[in-house]
Amino acid sequence: CDSVFNSLNQQYEDKVRPCIDLVDSLRSLGVEKDLSLPAIAVIGDQSSGKSSVLEALSGVALPRGTGIVTRCPLVLKLKRVRAGVEWSGKILYKDKERVLSKPEDVGTAVSDAQNALAGNGKGISHDMITLEIKSSKVPDLTLIDLPGIARVATGDQPVDIEKQIKDLIEKFIKRQETISLVVVPANIDIATTEALKMASKVDPHGLRTLGILTKPDLVDKGAEDTVVSTVNNQVITLKKGYMMVKCRGQQDINANLSLAKALQKERDFFEQHPHFRPLLEEGRATVPLLAEKLTKELVEHIGNLP
Repeated sequence: CDSVFNSLNQQYEDKVRPCIDLVDSLRSLGVEKDLSLPAIAVIGDQSSGKSSVLEALSGVALPRGTGIVTRCPLVLKLKRVRAGVEWSGKILYKDKERVLSKPEDVGTAVSDAQNALAGNGKGISHDMITLEIKSSKVPDLTLIDLPGIARVATGDQPVDIEKQIKDLIEKFIKRQETISLVVVPANIDIATTEALKMASKVDPHGLRTLGILTKPDLVDKGAEDTVVSTVNNQVITLKKGYMMVKCRGQQDINANLSLAKALQKERDFFEQHPHFRPLLEEGRATVPLLAEKLTKELVEHIGNLP
């Protein structure tokens, strides 16, 4: 599994990295305020499997739990380095910078940063956290993770939490330069998801929205054909289409299933699935193929901007 992201050839990689680095540099200089920069924003209803997708792409465990887990916009900069170069990471927010020595430190560092910016309660903040990871096992990609959409306030959440989250998400996805990555569980009716409704509102023709279906193992027997129709773009049409992934569930985490083993388990699932196997064969399933598609989409998007 070490080579899951090695399918991009060197020539392509040489073109990809400078494009993404330029955009990242401009964003870190604060150019975003004057000029919208190309980005991929990851959105989903609560419990959509969004954290699991980001974990699988980044190779690190991010904060998990019930309720609102992402409480600030998290800019996840993944930088691929050659094999043999050690993993390195750092987290930046406000005027702080913290160097991370191992992947296991990431979850706590992100939680600490969120608490510093959004308080220890359940509130959210518009302040950004940047997490940079350099590894030979990640794709060249920058993603912006946004809070999951909560329908109702619970516990000590602000009563208008849903509106607060939607305002924050809309601030990012309304920009023409943003690709919206909408994460939806495969076992629910896609038309009812708040995240897709929000993406459709700012992108009515589905030109810059990409759907990701998660949790395919939870699809009811007999409902598989409907799910395949969705991925085949026959239910709600998106120009960038759909991908399907199967990431670590809570049971896998409790059983200490590593991210690398989870990728192998995902591939086995699709290879053995009578309904979903064709999606794998057509390049529309699994995390490594999603990573490849996202990198291509981001570079293409950068190239198409005026």
